[in-house]
Amino acid sequence: MANMSMRDRMLAVIEGRKHDRVPFVQYDGLAAPNAEVWSVIGRENMGVLRWSGVHTIETPNCRFESEDIPDNGSRGSLITLITPAGVLTEKRFYEPVYGSSAVHEHYVKEPEDYEVLLAYLRDVVVREDVERFLRDQEELGENGLPMPAVMRTPWQQLWVQWVSLMDLSLHFVDRPDLVEEVISELTRIDLEIFEVVRKAASVAPLRFVDFPDNITAPAIGPEKFRRYCVPLYNRLAEMVEPFGVKVFVHIDGDLKPLLDDLRDSAVNGIDSLSPPPDNDTTPAEVLASRPDLRVFVNYPSSVHIAEPSVIYDKTMEILEQAGRSGRLQIQVSENVPRFAWRQSYSQIVKAIADFR
Repeated sequence: MANMSMRDRMLAVIEGRKHDRVPFVQYDGLAAPNAEVWSVIGRENMGVLRWSGVHTIETPNCRFESEDIPDNGSRGSLITLITPAGVLTEKRFYEPVYGSSAVHEHYVKEPEDYEVLLAYLRDVVVREDVERFLRDQEELGENGLPMPAVMRTPWQQLWVQWVSLMDLSLHFVDRPDLVEEVISELTRIDLEIFEVVRKAASVAPLRFVDFPDNITAPAIGPEKFRRYCVPLYNRLAEMVEPFGVKVFVHIDGDLKPLLDDLRDSAVNGIDSLSPPPDNDTTPAEVLASRPDLRVFVNYPSSVHIAEPSVIYDKTMEILEQAGRSGRLQIQVSENVPRFAWRQSYSQIVKAIADFR
């Protein structure tokens, strides 16, 4: 088989076609700028996956305001959500290398805060924005793919973006009516986004769409996964299947307790599966669960700092488990220590070349 571009390899995995080798991919600029990585390992050895979308959200009567709040030398932000029903505030702090952040204080702290959140959610208007996806596709060319995303499913969005997992669990017991009302409004927004994706799939070359859910089994559990996630995964899959669009879910934590439910869903692929030693499910277990399920494996973050021979052997282990399936992509979709990528990327690429 003639050599393929990285875009072609990535599409072959998504679409179930033959390809010349397992693609190696990083989220756009994650470990280092793409051009810097290509200068070390070669453009032909790494593709790019860029978060994209075909929708945008407007809130004509609500707005966010942000101010800096330095703390012991760290950069922080106080973000205020202003709505007709009142205001909510969030505090977050940023780490200096990647600029990624962690929430120190969530918007929703008490049950009465949900009324303010509801005012914001009811103000949400979903608009089409196919131009963003088309622009990303043109910029990436043969080097990679845009990954159009929808919104997180309701339970995931609540605990990731709005309220701490502990408080959400307590509120769900004390005021299930309020929490369910918020979930209903989040579901309404999800379904409106799905309709925009369906329309875009009829006119634009979408190949797949991603739920950026950051699923990890301990935080959601099988019952809530079945109740709040799977039906929406299935609904979107039903809407875009006539256009040949595949549905992926970003699952970057422990998966094993949810694997049976995922198997029985209409999901076509996993984005960012994090295998052992970092999490609990191997690529082989995912592929064995269903013969058409694709898997984008996030290379285990802890292994990037290992000795070169360990990195090579771990890559070969992943390849031996799933590399002959035609359903595997090895990628870097979680943070990598800046000092480590040159060595780890080189060993991953070497193993893929030797495996081929």
